[in-house]
Amino acid sequence: MASQGRLDAPKAKGERLRAVQRGMGLRAGPPVIRHATPMHLLQSGVDLSVIALWLGHENIQTTHGYLAADLELKKQALACLKHPRVRQTRVAAVPILTFLESL
Repeated sequence: MASQGRLDAPKAKGERLRAVQRGMGLRAGPPVIRHATPMHLLQSGVDLSVIALWLGHENIQTTHGYLAADLELKKQALACLKHPRVRQTRVAAVPILTFLESL
């Protein structure tokens, strides 16, 4: 609410948001914040129905896209891992006494 007791215009809210972002060195607009925040809430364990209420969604299916996106992020992270049966090559270990004597 504005100091005069009326709601701020959306344009004024956007200008305030941009001013805060400039002060913090961020470059994310309202759509990015609107979609990033529910993803962070979901990853923190907040129930999907709570996120739907927070976003103002009348139908939980509208919010289900965030769950699907979160699963896709997990799949991408898992794809970056090596299979556990693949042996990683290691550098030959130097005996500790040999290492200490070399100092």
